[in-house]
Amino acid sequence: MLTSDDLAFFSVLAGSRSLAESARKLNVTPPAVTQRLRALEEKVGVRLIDRTGKSLFLTEEGSLVASHGALVNNAIDQLAEALADRRGIVRGHLRIAAPHGFGRQYVAPVVETFARENRSALATLELSDHPSAMLMESFEVIIHIGARAHLDQVVTTLAPNRRILCASPHYLASAAPISEPQDLVRHRCLAVRENDEDVTLWRLTGPRKESATVRINPVMSSNDGSVIRDWALAGQGVMMRSEWSVAQDLAAGRLREVLPDWQLPSADIVAMLGSRHGRSARSTAFLKLLRQSLKPPPWRSGGMASDVQ
Repeated sequence: MLTSDDLAFFSVLAGSRSLAESARKLNVTPPAVTQRLRALEEKVGVRLIDRTGKSLFLTEEGSLVASHGALVNNAIDQLAEALADRRGIVRGHLRIAAPHGFGRQYVAPVVETFARENRSALATLELSDHPSAMLMESFEVIIHIGARAHLDQVVTTLAPNRRILCASPHYLASAAPISEPQDLVRHRCLAVRENDEDVTLWRLTGPRKESATVRINPVMSSNDGSVIRDWALAGQGVMMRSEWSVAQDLAAGRLREVLPDWQLPSADIVAMLGSRHGRSARSTAFLKLLRQSLKPPPWRSGGMASDVQ
């Protein structure tokens, strides 16, 4: 009868291109791998691997063992993680997705802290232009700017974040005044093309709760928020950006808020959790650290400089 150790050993072989590579992964000598493979094949009574030169090829029976072994190993890992969660032990592989700019500046340092404090856990951070489109089956935590809830997801707010219209003092000094939303139609506007939003339709709410909708025709656009910010700083036009991204530029006078009495829809920082992973000890520990790092929001407390998307 095959044991879990046999299946774990064979899964390493199945994922390797040669016996030498398998030996390196297992931290043993190639003869030791050959000897154990021979014993495993004798146990099951069939040949599992064909060796052509230095390469490995699974036989039909080897493929069957590898596929079933993956299911068994995955079930064992899930059971071990469930038991660890019951005891509040942080272990396993935490996979996080986040937007490029916000992820680099605010999420990556927290991932490093998480890894340092939880030596039994692994951590992977995937930065993306569109993290909310990633599959929850592949990530335990997806950081998103702006709520994107689905029926199979738990969404928790991490920090408040406004959207702001702003431009450089140089541009505003040389352009026509902007006293009401419709004035934006006659101005150079910059757009960040991200997520699934209609980025050319700007919706605003006035001081008396009146609504205004403006369809802009961007003279420049990009899928990278840091590029749009650089263009705005260079005096190319008016942009809509997240508060976290431009707070320091506004405080330093490099950018100036446009239509400050009008509000844009907020874009809070949220974490999306798959229902299957929502209560794991590792995701709980990571989110606790992330909440602590964002409370109070650094962009409202003179915190970290904002140089990216």
